[in-house]
Amino acid sequence: MTALLAFSPSSQLAVNVLDAHSLLAAFGVLGVGVVMFAETGLLIGFFLPGDSLLFTAGLLCTGGGSGRGVQLSLAPLLVAAAVGALAGAQCGYLLGRRAGGALLARGRSARLHEGAQRAEELLERYGHAKAIVLARFVPVVRTVLNPLAGALRVPARTFTLWQVVGGLVWSLGLTLAGYGLGSSIPNVDRYLLPLVAVIVMVSLLPLATELLRSRRSAKAKEARG
Repeated sequence: MTALLAFSPSSQLAVNVLDAHSLLAAFGVLGVGVVMFAETGLLIGFFLPGDSLLFTAGLLCTGGGSGRGVQLSLAPLLVAAAVGALAGAQCGYLLGRRAGGALLARGRSARLHEGAQRAEELLERYGHAKAIVLARFVPVVRTVLNPLAGALRVPARTFTLWQVVGGLVWSLGLTLAGYGLGSSIPNVDRYLLPLVAVIVMVSLLPLATELLRSRRSAKAKEARG
């Protein structure tokens, strides 16, 4: 999925919204805040590359992307990432509280519905606090859990407290991880794509683990039955 953005009458820049480096090159720190808000607060943002965007942005604060014209400042980046992630989650919760389950029911994406199922399982298995924090690290689930928590009437104080904890750990943690790696490895820009691929794979591990546990549990029940 790409979008064309005109910066002048004579020039256009193609922005791939699925590619972290393309988003950062086009929008910089502001883009990080917007993507964090959209991915965690709006169901239409479930496909956005939150994990890889945060990690790549942190890495580029060290000058690792200067060869490709991208240079970010760490302090504004941390603020944008945190504000976008926290405001987005709270917005998603409020939308779910007002619209109820109808908000998720209207979605046509199979991936979105699968994420909603995983989010509901997290809430049932781990309770509100742990589920809200864990969901931040699972793609798609972190998008749908917020409105789902609102629809299920999770207490506002409980949700707000733990979404702030999870949001700060996730957004600041990944950003600082990228910054730390970029600061310690010379010419880290050469390894940007493999590093982002690793981050994406690691971010999928919690979801894969939950799927594996669910399948084993289902098989065990069938065996006992």
